[in-house]
Amino acid sequence: MAELNGGEIIAEYLEKEGVEYLVGIPGHGSTNLLDAFNDSDVEVIQPRHEQGAAHLADGYARASGKPLAVFTSIGPGATNTVTGVATAFVDSIPMVVFTGGPQTHEYGEGILQEIEREKPGDFPSVMEPITKQSFVVHDVERLPRILRRAFQEALTGRPGPVHVEVPMDIQGAVVDVEIPDPERSRVQSRPGGDPESVAAAADLLADADRPVIVPGGGCVLSEAWDEVRTLAEYLRAPVSPTFQGKGVVPEDHDLFVGYAGWIGSTAANELASNADVILAIGVRFSDLHTSSFEPGVSFEIPPSELVHVDIDPHEIGKNYPVEVGIQGDAKVVTDQIHDAVADRTEPVETDDNEYYDEVQRRWGEWVEMVEARRADDGVPMSISRVLAALRESMDRDGIVVSSAGQPQETTNPEFPVYEPRTNVSCGGFSTMGFGVSAAIGAKLARPGRQVVAVEGDGSFLQTNQEVACAVQHDVDLVYLVLNNHGWKSIRNLQVEKYGWDRVLDTEFDPETDIDYLKLADAFNVEFAERVVKPEALGDVLDDAFAHDGPAVVEAMVRPDDPDSGAIVTGEWDLADLEN
Repeated sequence: MAELNGGEIIAEYLEKEGVEYLVGIPGHGSTNLLDAFNDSDVEVIQPRHEQGAAHLADGYARASGKPLAVFTSIGPGATNTVTGVATAFVDSIPMVVFTGGPQTHEYGEGILQEIEREKPGDFPSVMEPITKQSFVVHDVERLPRILRRAFQEALTGRPGPVHVEVPMDIQGAVVDVEIPDPERSRVQSRPGGDPESVAAAADLLADADRPVIVPGGGCVLSEAWDEVRTLAEYLRAPVSPTFQGKGVVPEDHDLFVGYAGWIGSTAANELASNADVILAIGVRFSDLHTSSFEPGVSFEIPPSELVHVDIDPHEIGKNYPVEVGIQGDAKVVTDQIHDAVADRTEPVETDDNEYYDEVQRRWGEWVEMVEARRADDGVPMSISRVLAALRESMDRDGIVVSSAGQPQETTNPEFPVYEPRTNVSCGGFSTMGFGVSAAIGAKLARPGRQVVAVEGDGSFLQTNQEVACAVQHDVDLVYLVLNNHGWKSIRNLQVEKYGWDRVLDTEFDPETDIDYLKLADAFNVEFAERVVKPEALGDVLDDAFAHDGPAVVEAMVRPDDPDSGAIVTGEWDLADLEN
């Protein structure tokens, strides 16, 4: 037992959890909490906006699998985290967010920055739909238990962000307390699948002529990449991950066939829509992934028989009927299915295998199409050409980070990654500005890896203040800003739906647009270069990665690429209106 105040309890508990960094911006509602970290081994990282704090923690967790802690003051500091926390929640990324709150004896009195018209101290209601759980600490003696519960919720089952509101007086209140051991409240095993369901899934896969394996973000979260690859190689089944599953198998593996969906590969869409059995592991089946559920475009379930594995039963059967639904951990269940399949059939060979030959042919056709785009030396440059140069400059295990918009729409399907946790990209919430801070988090998590944030100019501007955080903390990463003077993915949507004469509010005037080299200089970035011609890309990117510290590379890309520069192979229902 030791006499500690609320802030000190939090600091000591984070140390026990092995949390490396506390990320946030102080305010009058968090001074007692923050003061304790003057004497803590947990390093404090100073972002410039609370949204950036949440994105930084998100990027760190995606790159490492481990959570960070975020802190804010009361009121607008707390509400500023909402976009970042929602981004993490939709993609099941763990973090713990501490916010200040009104003093317990003043709840409901409308003190500075309190939300109280519906009920006293009502900010936790804002966090409820975007966190796994939201706690309020009404008594400092309960704080150790709540901390233990918060991390337990964030890390077990389907991971996600958890919110803890700590009122100002609770942060400073002193109590004799023992800090709990996190390991003694943590699940020590992973849930496996029901044996009968596993057997039924194995029966289907052993008898399948055209199986397809679809690993999603759940395979990354559970670190199931070895199990997925082993099963795929046993069955010689093509693997078509979701975008959140990028890296589960290397993209130069002979069974990798790209991504299904609106901007997926022709190979993946053809193979997945004609599969007799689909094994989906940790997958949500979103509209972009399924071509808005249009039968026969990306999937056709039924007649394809679906085996759906997920730790969260909410996802099983939500969007497609299942032949076999298995609740359980992706890593464990995939291994169970492999063992059960091996009991039923010998490994599938590649010789005289028409299906395997078809997989190679379809993938080869797609690669040929993409390679032609990568070799385009036109000016202004295509995004594909920039990404080709980036891949050449990066190490095989380098980490690429992307936000929403045109760069992500080209990076996800066209930029190959070869190892797990090397693609950090906001998924279901598709958040502009995500990458500026998420890249900082990824580099803090993996300091020995190259890290690049591929950002559109419109996205970069939404959170560009976080470059100051990278400079202050000397985070060695590259910001690759693809400048096409606007929010052109949405501009192109306006053109497609309404025509060029209805374009509104989506273009930047090149004559008055931001000078990104001056912006980089204002942030004290020592390396900043603008690239116009593709032949200069390689050397500039090599120099940017060699530079010790943050670097900005602005690539001038085509402002008017059709389909936003992506290859549209599927469909996406955006409720087109008749003119």
